[in-house]
Amino acid sequence: MTLARPTIPCVIGDWRLVSLFILVFCGAIRPQMACPQNLSPEKVIIDTDIGDDIDDAFAVALALRSPELQILGVTTTFGDTQLRAQLAERLLTTAGRPDIPVAAGAPTHVNNTFTQRAYAEGGHFDRAAHPGAVDFVLEQIRRYPNQITLIGIGPLVNVGDAIDKDPATFRKLKRVVIMGGSIYRGYDDYVGYGPPVPPSAEWNIVQDIAGAQKLFASGVSLYVMPVDATELKLDEVKRAFLFRQGLALTDALTILYHQWGYQTPTLFDPMAVSFAIRPDLCPVTPLHIRVDSKGFTVPEPGEPNAQVCLQSNPDQFFNFFLKRVAAP
Repeated sequence: MTLARPTIPCVIGDWRLVSLFILVFCGAIRPQMACPQNLSPEKVIIDTDIGDDIDDAFAVALALRSPELQILGVTTTFGDTQLRAQLAERLLTTAGRPDIPVAAGAPTHVNNTFTQRAYAEGGHFDRAAHPGAVDFVLEQIRRYPNQITLIGIGPLVNVGDAIDKDPATFRKLKRVVIMGGSIYRGYDDYVGYGPPVPPSAEWNIVQDIAGAQKLFASGVSLYVMPVDATELKLDEVKRAFLFRQGLALTDALTILYHQWGYQTPTLFDPMAVSFAIRPDLCPVTPLHIRVDSKGFTVPEPGEPNAQVCLQSNPDQFFNFFLKRVAAP
């Protein structure tokens, strides 16, 4: 005789509770608990050029407020990587996560302005120096093979260097999610408001074209959030809502925003973090992408080497982003 496997109700009479307890204890039935399973958080490393544009800080903030992610470390790339590491360290400490390691990539010569230098230099740091980003990433992959998502939201210097140093280990990443590229639409192409803007040579790709070419040829599972789907404007109303929350993390974002010195941020990078948590926010299409010598990401016939998000819904994104970062 096979007995049904009931779901235990929330409210139950005393005699029914006793009877059910006896049946369960004696092994006659096995109740199905009406609650979700506890899934392990996704192990991630965030590779960032935090400190120039402001969207990196918002991306890191979203990751910090997302229990679905286990942040194994933050690595900095491009330009003054040690100063970027100090900025990341201060932001993590402010958010109550000084335990998250910060590693610095090889410095490169750049002409762009480090807009958030004052914040980076204004903290009290326990770490006199930071370990190398490439060695850190490869070490974590060896420790957790086929389990780590690398979220790349900066130029692909560290990525290219890691592929050069140990391509076999790099391919043991679970996946790479990047903000990068421009497939069919370029910067400032707002669908429905004007003529189409042709694809652009996107910043993160252009700053290390060779690194991007290595990544797209690496064979790793690759998810791409290009300009087409990431021109997400944090307008005045949304900024006012976020900045008045009075949380340590939102106060830090307010400071960094004012040091950045412009008016309306475009949250390109947070979409890469969002995708790692909620892939439905940016549905992907398999494409074969070639990175040309000028940094354009060109779709071509051939076996897909990337899953690419070509369109997103800004309202859905901000509904998720603002609720998550502003939650007490």
